[in-house]
Amino acid sequence: MPKTKQKTHSGAKKRFRKTSTGKIKYASTDRGHFMTEKSSDRKRKLRRGGYLSGKQAKNISRLLNN
Repeated sequence: MPKTKQKTHSGAKKRFRKTSTGKIKYASTDRGHFMTEKSSDRKRKLRRGGYLSGKQAKNISRLLNN
């Protein structure tokens, strides 16, 4: 009997990407609305994303099935 395939977590695939080197990349939060109230410096910093490390990266990688 064939084993069942693991499904990719649909919430995780919308929020995280795996880079070619294997790191887990994510976009910054707080960019949805009320942008006029945020300073230019703050909005500029929000453009940059980030990378997960350690146990968080391992857990998300498991959800992405990559």
